[in-house]
Amino acid sequence: MSSTEQSQEGLPPGGALRVMGSETEYGIHAPAAPGANATYLSSQVIAAYARLTRERLHASPGAGWDYTDETPLRDARGWSVRRNQAHPDLLTDLEPVLTAEGVALAHGPAELELDGDQEPALMNLVLGNGARLYVDHAHPEYSSPEVTNPRDAVLWDSAGDAVVLTAVRALSGDQERGPINLYKNNTDGKGASYGSHENYLVPRSVPFVDLVRGLTPFFVTRQLVCGAGRVGLGQDGRTPGYQISQRADFFEAEVGLETTMRRPIINTRDEPHSVADKYRRLHVIVGDANCSHVANYLKFGTTALVLSLIEAGAMPEIEVHEPVAAMHRISHDIDLRETVRLLDGRRLTGLEIQWIYFEAAAKLAADAGVAAEHGGDGHTATVLRLWERALTDLAADPGSAAAYVEWAAKRRVLDAYKARDGLAWGDARLGLIDIQWSDVRPERGLAYRLLAKGTLERLVDDGAIARAAIDPPPDTRAWFRGKSIQRFPANVASASWDSVVFSPPGSYRLQRVPTREPLRGTKELTESLFEQNQDIQAFLDALLGERHT
Repeated sequence: MSSTEQSQEGLPPGGALRVMGSETEYGIHAPAAPGANATYLSSQVIAAYARLTRERLHASPGAGWDYTDETPLRDARGWSVRRNQAHPDLLTDLEPVLTAEGVALAHGPAELELDGDQEPALMNLVLGNGARLYVDHAHPEYSSPEVTNPRDAVLWDSAGDAVVLTAVRALSGDQERGPINLYKNNTDGKGASYGSHENYLVPRSVPFVDLVRGLTPFFVTRQLVCGAGRVGLGQDGRTPGYQISQRADFFEAEVGLETTMRRPIINTRDEPHSVADKYRRLHVIVGDANCSHVANYLKFGTTALVLSLIEAGAMPEIEVHEPVAAMHRISHDIDLRETVRLLDGRRLTGLEIQWIYFEAAAKLAADAGVAAEHGGDGHTATVLRLWERALTDLAADPGSAAAYVEWAAKRRVLDAYKARDGLAWGDARLGLIDIQWSDVRPERGLAYRLLAKGTLERLVDDGAIARAAIDPPPDTRAWFRGKSIQRFPANVASASWDSVVFSPPGSYRLQRVPTREPLRGTKELTESLFEQNQDIQAFLDALLGERHT
């Protein structure tokens, strides 16, 4: 694909604009009930938010999930895993059902009764801001609505923190069980890891092998600018030390379909959630959950730029020898001096590899005319400026980037505790501080306290985050999804990324409206439809007649 061809309708190529979104699984803990079923606790987070939303709207709080087009066993390399050979964790096209042992997968309703007198377990909810809030394995997960730029990715990802904080506040007064605490991190420090995933829309015409070749060295080293930092080395964290990434030690393969075992650097799930012969959805599982706005912004923005390089056939000629081992080595090297071997015999540091990608991305963006501060696309120049700043500061002294690079910020806090109390890296108190960093309660979470003080740089303010927790982004199909739920809460039976299923009054038949084009169903295209048709039947008649989505 040439650099002048638009990769997605209406978005200029060569820069940081593309359809993207995040998925965050939150760590969960009930201090007064350490033996409680984590899946049930997670379901109560969903139920608490649903109750509050119902009270605010005096109507249904959201919709269930439409599993019709889920295809989790299709592999981008050209085959599908047989269902009877798939690990149960891969079967995300079935409704989760709560059992005494945890969560099972079966066709069934989203709301189920447990034995005894416990409350119903709510497992799935599509929100009025276009996001999905649900139980994924044993964690509450917030999947953001689709956006078109890295700043909005940060905004609607931060909205997820606001959503789950609202639920945490509502659950804090439970006298029997005690409060439920949530953490925006990726490991419990005992050998378990949970995901912070990204999704990017990519043209189907781009060969998947090019994505693997172009992204692998970038993902091995991207942690330098967007790693969240972690106390302890190895999956169980027992080896004393500090490292750059929360997730790096949990990756064991270069390419694969799995997300919870033998985690690969490049995930091959071919589930586009859009027009399948036109797009693929790149499902990225190597990232850390970021509390730092700038680190999160760089995670999305730099990846979007590298995808533009791959689409334009301008990716750097770099191949890392043993990428998994290289990812671990770079994460453990907090002084940034370690080199990794390339297949051509060179040895480069992670920063040197990042500089190569930066320079290639800057050239492509300039050639495409999207990198100018004035007259560009409004986002690419900012991503490039912050990327260059991060690489320059990290090369001079990692501590100089502590105002915005998360692992450096966390290290500064931990170093202060170490110096004050004479602690070594193996001291359990440092592990507790690591966890407290990501507590979503702003009065408790160290990262959120630093954001409030301005010690960690902000990109979006609390008012914008609060609005994003309620309203969908205006420039993607998420607008139509979210506004449908807001306007007709009693008549939206279910929804997904590429559908909204309506239940017309007086009819036993459901009306499924496909939303396969991510850049249709926008505010510009559908706002008048909502304004002119207050009645659900009139709305559906007008919608199906005009095909706005």
